[in-house]
Amino acid sequence: MLLDYSIQFARLSAGVWWTFSHPDVATSEIWSQLPIRTLRFATGFSPLQPKPLDSIMDLDRAKNRSAEGLASIFDDYLLGRGFIGLTMTAKLYRLLEQRSLDCLYFVIPLWTGSCYTTMFCQVQFPYMLFTGLEDYKARGAQAAPYFTASFYTEFAKSKDLVLIRGDIVRTSKLTGEEAKWLLETTLNFLSE
Repeated sequence: MLLDYSIQFARLSAGVWWTFSHPDVATSEIWSQLPIRTLRFATGFSPLQPKPLDSIMDLDRAKNRSAEGLASIFDDYLLGRGFIGLTMTAKLYRLLEQRSLDCLYFVIPLWTGSCYTTMFCQVQFPYMLFTGLEDYKARGAQAAPYFTASFYTEFAKSKDLVLIRGDIVRTSKLTGEEAKWLLETTLNFLSE
């Protein structure tokens, strides 16, 4: 049992610490003073922190490129890095954004080669999160995503182009082909 304002630590393998604290303890104060490592994904998915587009490409130089050239640069960057890359027009993005206000959640069957798995999708533009329905039922908002998609709208007005980057978070649960199919299917559902 924990005493008031005290913390117990249990060390697991690979130098990862799990923390159990009393609910009255101000955790921000304690965490700032402790020299420990934690796994952020161990208890669910923390708020999205996507990679900004200006860290992927030089936006000043990109302004002089055509929409097709930008799509090619974006695809070349993602190729071989384990990401999914898609593009869409700004008009389609605005339509999807408006429709997602009415329909924030999707349940999509996914063929995994030998059986169907049911995937749960949450749409919060400019992001989409995908997880297994069973994980969502068991953990709710704490369910870790299998796949995320980020939409970059920096060129929507000037080039009529929205870049989409998909990140497979749990490769043990989803392959690249399955993730791409899942994203394309969800976009099709929203656009029809």
